[in-house]
Amino acid sequence: MEILQSLPPMLKLFWLVAIPVSIIFLIQTVMTFAGADGHDGLNADFDSTGSHDTDTPFELFSLRNLINFLLGFSWAGISLYSSIQSPTWLVIAALAVGVLFVYVFFLVIRQIQKLAEDNSFNITQTLNATAEVYLTIPGNMSGKGKVMVSVKGSTRELEAMTASDKIASGSVVRIVKIENGNILIVEKI
Repeated sequence: MEILQSLPPMLKLFWLVAIPVSIIFLIQTVMTFAGADGHDGLNADFDSTGSHDTDTPFELFSLRNLINFLLGFSWAGISLYSSIQSPTWLVIAALAVGVLFVYVFFLVIRQIQKLAEDNSFNITQTLNATAEVYLTIPGNMSGKGKVMVSVKGSTRELEAMTASDKIASGSVVRIVKIENGNILIVEKI
């Protein structure tokens, strides 16, 4: 730490912020990738009349955003110290980079949220979809065959019946109804 003593006060301040903030940022990053991002088991339950529910993990005033801001602020201050002679403009530039770090983090979180979609299968999603007959479907609702239908990029093999004539394997059909919650009623296209 003797090196820091010989630095000018402004640069020394930037270094004193950058070192601990960088260490905390590295710890946060490792914990996030290890699955211990601070959201496991640390829930407090308070009775209150107001509702403060949020659907997004991004909150403007959070420890993570403070760390991101200080990381950008301090390292920008260190990096730009020899380029910007005016302390006022140096602090303004460092503040701008700190805000930019928080904004970039917000954009990254939004993109990650888009990846977290619900891919659970719901048979009602097959209505009006086209399918290929896998096993021949007997006509006049006299028995069950099977169809292959694609929903959200996943192909499913489901039981199917038809009110019209027999439909041979390989035929393309449209799903028009769902019976008993698990049997597709189809018609030939």
